[in-house]
Amino acid sequence: MASAHKRSEEILEILGQACARSELAILSTPYLRFESSFVALAGGELQVAATMSRDDATFGLRSDQLKIRFPMGLGFMEAAVKLVGLGLHGGRRTLRLSIPKVLEENDLRAEYRVERVGRVLVTYGTPKGELAQASLVDVSTRGARIHAQRDLSSTSLQVGSILLLSIPLTEELQIEARGEVVHLGPRSLGLKFAPKLPEEVQAPLSRWVFQRREEDEERLAQRLELVSQGERRIRIGQEAQAGILLVGNDTDLEATLRDVLRPLQPLARIAPSVQALKNALAGDPQLAIFHLDGAGLDQRRLFKTLVEMAASKVPVMLLGSQMESATLFELSGEWKASTAMAWSPGRGPFLLRLAQGIIRRNTQGGESPLAPPDLP
Repeated sequence: MASAHKRSEEILEILGQACARSELAILSTPYLRFESSFVALAGGELQVAATMSRDDATFGLRSDQLKIRFPMGLGFMEAAVKLVGLGLHGGRRTLRLSIPKVLEENDLRAEYRVERVGRVLVTYGTPKGELAQASLVDVSTRGARIHAQRDLSSTSLQVGSILLLSIPLTEELQIEARGEVVHLGPRSLGLKFAPKLPEEVQAPLSRWVFQRREEDEERLAQRLELVSQGERRIRIGQEAQAGILLVGNDTDLEATLRDVLRPLQPLARIAPSVQALKNALAGDPQLAIFHLDGAGLDQRRLFKTLVEMAASKVPVMLLGSQMESATLFELSGEWKASTAMAWSPGRGPFLLRLAQGIIRRNTQGGESPLAPPDLP
């Protein structure tokens, strides 16, 4: 189920509560995701922690499809925002975001069961005062499933029985609750927290489930990506077929990018010409990177033609060096490229993440990987 908050005072109240508890936040574009946290509402803007470098924020979050997600109660919130700029609040580097006009509330996560719980030993007390132990199978914000160490047929437990539960989920998150039996098997117990967990337990559990859900979706996307790559290789019939094209004349950059992008796809460089690009596009690449080593008029005219040729068949990235970021963004919008970024040797990991996100989006329509913090 989903609902929307559209009144500005409601939205500001929810965002203010998230700032007060420094809530976890996920910033996502069609190609990248970053983990952050709420910092403050100030000057008609929302400020969140800058967990990435200035360049990564500028190029990674400059998107008309930027969204913020965060846990709230038993559900989670999602909203479209815009990156206004970089800021500083209380000595912390921040990202300044627009206040969303609409907050979408989705409580489906309340039913999301985390199965990757590790080895968690649950202690439970029966109505007769007996203590027993069981293994945690899965957990959600509303209940849990456990596997008993002995057959339950000889006990007095039945659907509707109330158990006292002690679930040491993590060192910081200890759940002490009452659980109503809603499912009873030979050795399995499905339990609903009754009454609901208190706020001091519910909030961290909600955050923990939110993080596990994000991680599970990333793992699924990665598995689908591997399947997609395998199917593509079978279809083409060439294991070493280049999946990424570099259009440009810089052989040193070619060698560097070949190493940077090796974990993702093989790379091949072609000279910037119409015929070379036609031939390369026949090989069904998954991404074309156009290297602009300046902003001369002749290069602009040629690359405009080449980008328009490629963009109808493959996602296009503009990679700029020796030119202003504003000019690079302007060309990216004018030529309708998928994205653009300024290149420097230290930006290899970010380029890999960005390329992976573009390819994943194009082949699967799925979410992108979570980019790790990269503090300068």
